[in-house]
Amino acid sequence: MPKVKYTSTKGLYQESGSGLDLSGDLALTGALSVSSALAFSGKLVGSIDTRADAGAVSLNTLTTLVTTTGARAITLAAGTAGQIKIIAMTVDGGDATLTPAGGILGGTTTITFNDVGDAVVLVFNGTKWTVVVNNGCTIA
Repeated sequence: MPKVKYTSTKGLYQESGSGLDLSGDLALTGALSVSSALAFSGKLVGSIDTRADAGAVSLNTLTTLVTTTGARAITLAAGTAGQIKIIAMTVDGGDATLTPAGGILGGTTTITFNDVGDAVVLVFNGTKWTVVVNNGCTIA
């Protein structure tokens, strides 16, 4: 099997060897399943959506930007094992309280975004969301 390579200057092409070599930016707009090592140089850019009112946070984007004009209750459904979700507040018109389905690993049930810049990186473990990074959010 030939090596498939991508660069921002040449695009997608084949060369001798085997595997996949990505040496430019990788933008993911759908699911990516990797059963062995994946290496690339460049930046990984996922899709972004905005949650401007109460309701469900999208599971179909890597990042959700939260904007509020008052206190908001938002939810996050169960994901796919290994799924990463980034949520950040970009406009603070009131607190946004996130309730993930099944709670949060460690026994807590809500994440509150109080100020612009508050953000979390979550990973779904197959049952619950795990907070991997917390920048300023109140987790209770």
